[in-house]
Amino acid sequence: MQSAKESLQLVEFHPSAISTWGATVVFANVLLTRLGVPVPAVPVLLLAGTAIANGHLSFWHVLTAALAGALIGDGTWFLAGRLLGRRLIRALARLSAAVELHMRKARALFVRFGPAIVSVSKFVPGLAIITPPLMGTTRVGAVIFFAWDAVGIVAWATFWLLGGAIFEHQLSLLIFEVRAHGWTIVDALFAIAVAYLVFRLIQRWRLQQPLSLAPVSPEQLDAMMHADKPPIVLDARPAAVRAQAPQRIPGALSLDINSPGTVDAALLARDVVVYCICADDVTAKALSQHMRSKGFTRVRALRGGLDAWERRGYAVEPSSAEEESVAHLTREKSRALRKERGITLRGIAPRGAVS
Repeated sequence: MQSAKESLQLVEFHPSAISTWGATVVFANVLLTRLGVPVPAVPVLLLAGTAIANGHLSFWHVLTAALAGALIGDGTWFLAGRLLGRRLIRALARLSAAVELHMRKARALFVRFGPAIVSVSKFVPGLAIITPPLMGTTRVGAVIFFAWDAVGIVAWATFWLLGGAIFEHQLSLLIFEVRAHGWTIVDALFAIAVAYLVFRLIQRWRLQQPLSLAPVSPEQLDAMMHADKPPIVLDARPAAVRAQAPQRIPGALSLDINSPGTVDAALLARDVVVYCICADDVTAKALSQHMRSKGFTRVRALRGGLDAWERRGYAVEPSSAEEESVAHLTREKSRALRKERGITLRGIAPRGAVS
């Protein structure tokens, strides 16, 4: 029976090696994950939980290691956000097409719930890595950030460690099957890491698909704006971003994608250019893609967004509170429109499909 028990051990290492290096492995894995390296931390925490159930590791040692690794990683991003501000967000946007989408989610949650989102973000894919640098760009104090961060880390790590301990028998059987096919647990973890990386790359590729739909460059937009029939330019930045950076491309109209209003079907006959704020401007491209799918074939996204426009030295104009109020009234008025070809700004769906 003892040999059978040993055959179900999680790893091929001696129990003393697990006791000595287990917490260190958890620390390194969580630290790399929090720094943005595309390696999953959950499988290691589950295995650590199983080792805890077997008596090879101490729960408190492993939890402390996970807490330390996550605090160092999140603290690094928070400090970078505090020092670099918006420049860091732009740099991150060049690395991943999903950054703007996650940033919008995190910013909206922060406006609604405050710094408590730092804790919740640990359980939301995509938000865990973008929330610390985003909090660094706000006025949230370091003590408040680290307090909420520690609460979230403890809850997150405890959840997965307890999961590994509760399902110790099932995980052991799974590892037994892995070993029966000639693999080791290290091979399995490596395969999981590779699969996770491939998944992330596929996600990025899918988000990049709208980019292939003929985006317009700042130079092209400038030329179009000096033509006889200039395009309609839509500013799709969040209201909170427009309030902090109240400049826009001359003549741009504010577009609230979360409002239940409609985009007038008259846009079918006009060239439309949508822009956001980040280098990959996912929101603008996704919005233009949805509009094209509903018949607005002349909608294009500005490559590089407002940042690229300003870097080229093109003019911007201030957007006043009065203009934002007028835009809001226009959106409210458009809610009463019942046009068959209209497109709702929430979900970009036909009006008839919205209950």
